[in-house]
Amino acid sequence: MAQQTLQEPPAATTGRRRLRWRPRSTFGRHALTVVVAMVAVMLVLEFTSPFRNSQLATMSYYAIAAAGLTVLTGVNGQISLGHGALMAVGAYTTGLLLGPDGDGALPLPLIMLVAATVTALVGTVVGAAAARLHGPYLAGATLALAVAVPGLAIYFDHTLGGEQGLRIASPEVPGWFDATIYFLFAHETPSAKYLAYLGWGTLLLVLLLLANLMAGRVGRVWRAVRDDEVAAELAGIRLGRVRVLAFVVSAACAGLAGAVLGVVVRLAAPSGFTIVLSLGLLTAVVVGGLGSLVGALLGSALLVFLPPAVTNLGTAAGLDGTQAAQLAPFVYGVVLVLVMLLAPTGAVGVFTKVWRKR
Repeated sequence: MAQQTLQEPPAATTGRRRLRWRPRSTFGRHALTVVVAMVAVMLVLEFTSPFRNSQLATMSYYAIAAAGLTVLTGVNGQISLGHGALMAVGAYTTGLLLGPDGDGALPLPLIMLVAATVTALVGTVVGAAAARLHGPYLAGATLALAVAVPGLAIYFDHTLGGEQGLRIASPEVPGWFDATIYFLFAHETPSAKYLAYLGWGTLLLVLLLLANLMAGRVGRVWRAVRDDEVAAELAGIRLGRVRVLAFVVSAACAGLAGAVLGVVVRLAAPSGFTIVLSLGLLTAVVVGGLGSLVGALLGSALLVFLPPAVTNLGTAAGLDGTQAAQLAPFVYGVVLVLVMLLAPTGAVGVFTKVWRKR
């Protein structure tokens, strides 16, 4: 009796050959994605206007904070309304170390790392205090943090600048960076473009680290606690420790975002870290898609690009400047309500659903 051999279909063989170039490890795939994204960012920054560069720099620190909030809210299931205050900790730490004239003793990357570390320590204290709180109680505790931290800047006005805020020097463009960009694109690197490069380089590094963390054992534990606390506890998972770790990681991202915000805006003032900022970050995470880093990017883009577009449309429709500016928050609220009613999984969830149907 002739022996039969099983052969793979030609389509399966072709598909395997097409995917052979992809790295096998999770970190390798994420690193390759980040490299491709960095090339795309460089092309966008080099061929857009300085105004767009400043908008992209703003989007970068929003996205860093939103990515950290995605870990806390979307992956671990904790609601936070205090991430604006954590960003304030990072911004003020950067301002104190860098100084108003840029004469700080530490280089900027190290200052940003210190800002993230200090904010992570604050997140440790807040996370430990809120480890036993759930739902609206946790939201209320973090809301108190969002209200209290800006008030500290006013109380310690001699050190933190009070209502006027703390001036932060804009970093100079390093010579090697300017020479590299000129060699690649034959363009000079003004300050606005360098800040956009700084923000997006930091953002892509954060996304790489968070993507690998969420894809590993830590991410699976976070999801287990989010989905069923009783089953997770029966499996031997320490709920308090897991929640504190998620809060620390999220706080470190918020502190890093605050550091980028400080050098981009060149100011750390209480008016820039109100509850509106925390609500905006939470809204960006919900609209983009809970638990998705791509959703954090999409929600941050909506935060940055939707208000100016709506304001311009209102002005073109005959509204004055004040009315057009008030129209933007209204439209953003309408978009949020529609997303919650029609697409509770966010923009990424809708795209994934359509892709699976195809």
